[in-house]
Amino acid sequence: MCGYVGFTNNIDNAERVLEDMKDSIRHRGPDADGSFVNEKVAMGFRRLSIIDLKDGDQPLYNEDKSLVLTFNGEIYNFKELREQLVSAGHTFATKGDSEVLVHGYEEWGSDLVKKLRGMFSFVIYDQNKDEFFGARDMFGIKPLYYAIFDDLFMFGSEIKSFLFHPGFKKSLNRKILEHYLSFQYSPLSETFFENVYKLPPAHSFIYKNGKMTTTRYWRPEFAAKDGSFSDYTDKIEAAMKESVNAHKIADVEVGSFLSSGIDSSYIACLAQVDKTFTVGFAGGEKYNEISFAKDFSKVIKVENIAKEITSEEYFENFGNIQYHMDEPLADPAAIALYFVSKVASESVKVVLSGEGADELFGGYKVYREPLTATKYNKIPLPVRYVIGTVASWLPELRGLNFLVRRKGHVSDWFIGNANIFSLKERKKVLKEHGEKPATAVCKPFYDEAANLDDVTKMQYLDINMWLMGDILLKADKTSMANSLELRVPFLDREVMKLAQAVPTKFRVDSVNTKKALRAAAARSIPEFTANKEKLGFPVPIREWIKEEKYYNIIKAEFESEYAAEFFKCNKLVKMLDKHRAGKADLSRKIWTVYTFLVWYQEFFVKR
Repeated sequence: MCGYVGFTNNIDNAERVLEDMKDSIRHRGPDADGSFVNEKVAMGFRRLSIIDLKDGDQPLYNEDKSLVLTFNGEIYNFKELREQLVSAGHTFATKGDSEVLVHGYEEWGSDLVKKLRGMFSFVIYDQNKDEFFGARDMFGIKPLYYAIFDDLFMFGSEIKSFLFHPGFKKSLNRKILEHYLSFQYSPLSETFFENVYKLPPAHSFIYKNGKMTTTRYWRPEFAAKDGSFSDYTDKIEAAMKESVNAHKIADVEVGSFLSSGIDSSYIACLAQVDKTFTVGFAGGEKYNEISFAKDFSKVIKVENIAKEITSEEYFENFGNIQYHMDEPLADPAAIALYFVSKVASESVKVVLSGEGADELFGGYKVYREPLTATKYNKIPLPVRYVIGTVASWLPELRGLNFLVRRKGHVSDWFIGNANIFSLKERKKVLKEHGEKPATAVCKPFYDEAANLDDVTKMQYLDINMWLMGDILLKADKTSMANSLELRVPFLDREVMKLAQAVPTKFRVDSVNTKKALRAAAARSIPEFTANKEKLGFPVPIREWIKEEKYYNIIKAEFESEYAAEFFKCNKLVKMLDKHRAGKADLSRKIWTVYTFLVWYQEFFVKR
């Protein structure tokens, strides 16, 4: 696992600038570094040594050094690809996985990405053609950002490295803010920084002569295939055992994260690692999974290392964590993930984690809604639309959201697992706003999924948006902030092939989620885990906000000069006071605004 940076070279002090850029992402690779600089380009690399500890440094080259590679990730089928490439006449200088990329590109060109099984982002510079080729894995596990300023092209694993280039013009992309308020993350390929973009998952690019061309090389293709429930349970069990074994390949010790849910428990059980890692918060079992993790770890006979996070630690580290995120992410679990990564990094260099199971196998409760609202759906759509519209005008009350959601098709209300501010609510708090609802951002993916059932449409959207924008962003940034490699066996090419063939009825019904996956896991994990409700490092934000200390901290942000640049501050304070008085649970809205302000302070006030 590593980090990289690069840019087209039109400055006199490229070596010094490259060193500064590399230093800014040292946390991604504290073990070693490397550089390639000529009169046209500069490429730098920071290494966290996992495979081929002796000879795996980058940049890497082909035989005649015409191709230069920087790469972040792991290729799990590299041995198979290496054999093919050696048979085709290629000569390897290392024993690691990285070199298959440079020789693979020589042999197969852009089709290389279709052969890769792993998590990756990489950039190859072809000196003969004077062009860049880069790609990102099919789910977006590993990040790849790029920026274009006239004749300056920059790329890297983290945006913060760009700030150290003299040609980078730091400017806030204000139009992203209103979409962030709805999604709790930045949902577009544009970022919060003007002229900076993230390459979408499953995309490759070519940059040549000032022109950027991107190509999508894969998309989910859900198509149920015949088979009994027992057949699919067998297939899932076999696929997960094989995937976990593939994801354990390393020349260093591998551990596993462990919450109280089925996903991480199943991974930990199959992996048979020596150590598991857990965090929790004070406040009883609702916010603390440590006792469960301890009991589970005893059953599977592995050591569990746990930490209870205090509210003081949470708030004290919040700014630094948002800095590591590059863009604001208002998922409270991101901070918990940061702390469990920190705990794990003191013992191991690699951990396995359960991200992706919900999106692939139908694990979120909201996926049941199209199946549980069948009676209400019998009411004609025009009537439901009127009822839902009236409900949207009323004060927030329990049950009204259901009526609002059911006033139209799933594409009219489902934008992912976070739906924080509606268009109407955004207009109330923002000084500048547009008229584009959050659903408009999702429309391209719903168009692609037009022939799928509603449950699968929701999964399709989450795989394309929520997974990359929230789940995998926090997984990569919080683990890498602690120089820890996080691997996700559910998000595997072979597992996905199986998941998209599982019939909807074996994924979700009106009562259960992840039905076939739970049945497969139940063969390996203790019974008290197999059907346990998902928590996933829950955080007591709604209670903390009501405490005077944290209420005052947040209020100070809401009344700050920089808050007034974007928000109607009196509306923010009114929202905060309403939550504290117990009149409504507005914690997610408060936290989403607060997170942006803390992030903005890190990048535009402090730096």
